[in-house]
Amino acid sequence: MGNLHSPTLRTVLVALVLVTPLTSHAQKKYDSGATDTEIKIGNIMPYSGPASSYGTIGKAEAAYFQKINDEGGINHRKIIFVSADDGYNPSKTVEVTRRLVEQDEVLLIFNGLGTATNSATRAYMNSRKVPQLFVASGATKFGDPKDFPWTMGFNPAYQTEGAIYAAYILKHQPNAKIGVLFQNDDFGRDFLKGLKEVLGNKGATMIVAEVSYEVSDPTVDSQIVTLKGSGADVFLNFSTPKAAAQAIRKAYDIDWKPVQYLINASASLATTLTPAGLDKSVGLVTAAYIKDPADSQWDNDSGMKDYRAFMKKYYPDGAVDGVTVYGYIAAQTLVQVLSQCGDNLTRENVMKQAANLRNLQLSMLLPGIALNTSPTNFYPNRQMRLARFDGKQWVLFGDVISN
Repeated sequence: MGNLHSPTLRTVLVALVLVTPLTSHAQKKYDSGATDTEIKIGNIMPYSGPASSYGTIGKAEAAYFQKINDEGGINHRKIIFVSADDGYNPSKTVEVTRRLVEQDEVLLIFNGLGTATNSATRAYMNSRKVPQLFVASGATKFGDPKDFPWTMGFNPAYQTEGAIYAAYILKHQPNAKIGVLFQNDDFGRDFLKGLKEVLGNKGATMIVAEVSYEVSDPTVDSQIVTLKGSGADVFLNFSTPKAAAQAIRKAYDIDWKPVQYLINASASLATTLTPAGLDKSVGLVTAAYIKDPADSQWDNDSGMKDYRAFMKKYYPDGAVDGVTVYGYIAAQTLVQVLSQCGDNLTRENVMKQAANLRNLQLSMLLPGIALNTSPTNFYPNRQMRLARFDGKQWVLFGDVISN
């Protein structure tokens, strides 16, 4: 496992997962990627490129499967985890996806990261009837079982998160002048759509400025200057970590002091707040659904202790933060689905079991939050809580908000 923590174009990791076997007379069924001895899982991560900070998710997942390896196997089958680098480039994603499906013959592709990247392969995956399972994106489009029955998202829907911020602003800051920074793609537009839907007719007067940026933009400094000039006293930062950190820092540097809302995908201390400056991030509000290792209230929590022990043993070079927690819970959810599949390891049954998660409570989800799916609801994560950054950690406030 010497290469576990080194981003490579293609990382193959082997793990074993143990569940109670079915009765001996049960019929075994397999599709490509599954046999009596193994289950081959594909994964696509940006180990390089503008979103490379998210590459640690794939490494955390690989480490989790190695942990399970040391504990047994899924009906004595080992998981072959094939994780490939697409550089967050949709054209590269298409190339890598075809290789995983057609050459490596994986059973499914799990937790591939990004909205644009997964959008580029969604039609292909559905035409091939290969599960595109637990996409690492909250884009609404990845929860459409009618038109794309082989694709299921994992993150809370971005549209829902945008709606949560809008509802809170309407209740607590009804006279707000809102400025929005959003990534100019489906990722950013989904947040904006959720915001506007809840603001309704009031949005026309409350939103005083909305500016976009491209993933390839070197900075968002000019956008933040524009937003300050608009007179906005509430700032919604619908950005990925690099741009989000730049925006927080620039707002501070030009002495713009709005109430700031930062999306969950960029709320990591390690990848956003520390680069921006913890002192510059005080007062930020976000919506959360997982326990933050930087939050001291979880120090004696059994789930947090288990996660920390896992990181120390299996991924000691990884940051103990919300990003690796995300990979940890995503991997746990896949193990649950494969466990439910028993000896019927067909692609059709994988999707059937993925659409049959009932009140799945994982130890690193916030109290009161559980995963649920159905054949008509492909959004596993539909609950969040608000939190405010105090300069050291995110402090939860309010109740669980359900979609």
